[in-house]
Amino acid sequence: MSTTNNRTFLHTMRKYANGSVLLIMATILALFFANLPATRDAYAQLWQLPVSVRIGSFDLFSHGGHQMTLMDFINDYLMALFFLCVGLEIKREVLCGELSTRQKAMLPVIGACGGMLIPVVIFYLVCAGHPMMERGCAIPMATDIAFSLGVLSLFGKRVPVGLKIFLAALAVADDLGGIIVIAIFYTEHMAWSYMLGALTVVALLLLCNYRGLRIKGVYLGLGLVLWYLVLNTGIHATIAGVVLAFCIPSDLGRGTRFYLQRIRKLALRYPEIVVSEADRKRTVVISKDDVQLLRSIEEASDHLISPLQDMEDNLSIPVNMVIIPLFAFANAGVDFSGMSLLSLFHGVALGVFLGLLVGKFLGVLSFSWISMKLGLCQMPNGADWRSFMSVCMVCGIGFTVSMFIAALSYLPVAELGGAEMLNEAKLGIMAGSLASGIVGCILLHFTLPKEPVED
Repeated sequence: MSTTNNRTFLHTMRKYANGSVLLIMATILALFFANLPATRDAYAQLWQLPVSVRIGSFDLFSHGGHQMTLMDFINDYLMALFFLCVGLEIKREVLCGELSTRQKAMLPVIGACGGMLIPVVIFYLVCAGHPMMERGCAIPMATDIAFSLGVLSLFGKRVPVGLKIFLAALAVADDLGGIIVIAIFYTEHMAWSYMLGALTVVALLLLCNYRGLRIKGVYLGLGLVLWYLVLNTGIHATIAGVVLAFCIPSDLGRGTRFYLQRIRKLALRYPEIVVSEADRKRTVVISKDDVQLLRSIEEASDHLISPLQDMEDNLSIPVNMVIIPLFAFANAGVDFSGMSLLSLFHGVALGVFLGLLVGKFLGVLSFSWISMKLGLCQMPNGADWRSFMSVCMVCGIGFTVSMFIAALSYLPVAELGGAEMLNEAKLGIMAGSLASGIVGCILLHFTLPKEPVED
């Protein structure tokens, strides 16, 4: 593992760890407002406010003749930006990161497959025979990358880099699996005219990439058109974010060396300057030629970052610090007034709870163990079976994508009992994630090295 890749993953880990704090705060606030008698009704009504952007009779935020509510706007539009960010991250990892070679990708991908399959089986066994409940089989599939990496960050440098990389790569592969499930199993009808339009836009995006166009605004503009068309096809609109991500150019127009050489030549045009201590803090108005030279250096520097990396970097802060906490605030508000502690021990809540706490752990651990015994993979660097098992338990922390799939599963049938099942699913997600996090922390405390590990 190169030092550059290590730094990239450690930076990613810190980014998600910071976002997880806001995620926890948003969840607590949502539970508070959803259960306080003085705010319960206002909290529920807030998400039913209409949202529209109209030009004449055309409304961007409408589909099937129905105007979007604030909840729809968050779940269908803002979450498309989240999945755009996820798609960019997946593409980067496939091209040059921890999913770029078979050897690197094998363990986290196999572990992710087990972590998706076993929870689905457990949920189905708990809810078998109830078609309405079975709609939520995919809910416990997902590992929340922000919360899970946030848990690892609590142990600082005691966690071997190999385990951090394994968990981050597994979460990325997990997200890809969730995206595929959403695309295949949550499409109830298909409007073929809009689908034809969406495919035309995708072809245009690929043509722009092939022809070497590197203007990010063009891709984002076409991406907005793609989102609207996908929204009206019947496929969930967030898939547009993933499709757009895979159309974003990942290479440089003229290659890295060309721009490095250009920066060096431009910098050498500056004469050597001797600055006295007295002049060091003095502001000097530079000439127009110097301004143009600096702008040329800045332009060449910008070209050193591919559109894919630049867009991912620009999106990561608003997505992790604003969109995901807002999603949590809108979707985590479980009204406990009609529930008791026993609600967790039957039906959807129990299926999700066991799927996350038991299914994710058994799935990731068993599939990883089999692959290692068959010689297909190796234990992550610096890890042993005890610490690896502890990280497998942390994989049971599922929140963002699990909440998202729960809404897709039960909101369309809300009037047929789906609203109650959605509340139960949210209860199971929070209880299962909390239990996985607590058990994972206890196991990590006893199984990780007591002293910091060298990177």
